[in-house]
Amino acid sequence: MQDYNPPPDDGLAVIYHDQALLVLDKPSGLLSVPGRGDHKQDSLLTRARRHFPDVECVHRLDMDTSGLMLLARGKAMQRLLNGLFARRGVHKHYVAQVAGRLTQAFGEVDLPLACDWPNRPRQRVDRLAGKPSRTRYRVLSHDPAGNTTRVALQPVTGRSHQLRVHMQSLGHSILGDRLYAPADTGPGASRLLLHACALAFRHPVHERPSHFISRAPF
Repeated sequence: MQDYNPPPDDGLAVIYHDQALLVLDKPSGLLSVPGRGDHKQDSLLTRARRHFPDVECVHRLDMDTSGLMLLARGKAMQRLLNGLFARRGVHKHYVAQVAGRLTQAFGEVDLPLACDWPNRPRQRVDRLAGKPSRTRYRVLSHDPAGNTTRVALQPVTGRSHQLRVHMQSLGHSILGDRLYAPADTGPGASRLLLHACALAFRHPVHERPSHFISRAPF
């Protein structure tokens, strides 16, 4: 089991806030919500509540993933935003650096995922019992010297570890992935090189399009 050593609390990276919602930039290594045990209480939600006591979680990022998270102000707004996610009204975009040269310029991975119970928290492709999972990808650039590829990723569904498992299924694990990178190659980076770089949705109050961007720190 991976040790939990959250990054220092240097203050919230607030991208946007109003009376209905918050958009925060989560650092890599920080839990989205508190985990089990006293040593896992530090999280983005915990830190946010020190400044916005009414904030509620509506989705999560993996601990090792950095980038944009949307949070609700109050229970009523949490229900509205949960409904927006359920209707796939929130569009999420990621950028990642993966091992090897991904030759196909763009494509889609459509592989069902299920929890790998003996090896939790790992997920696995399960064509019989897995939940439908779909990811679109597009090559942004190649790094011949490092033999890596920079890719844009858009999850159509929102399964746990979906982007990590889908990239692994193509033979191009995300660099820094200590759960899914092949043992003979190693993680390839000091952190997971996966960043939630954009969020787009219609604001649940005034219904105007809202679009937020965060530059990847790698």
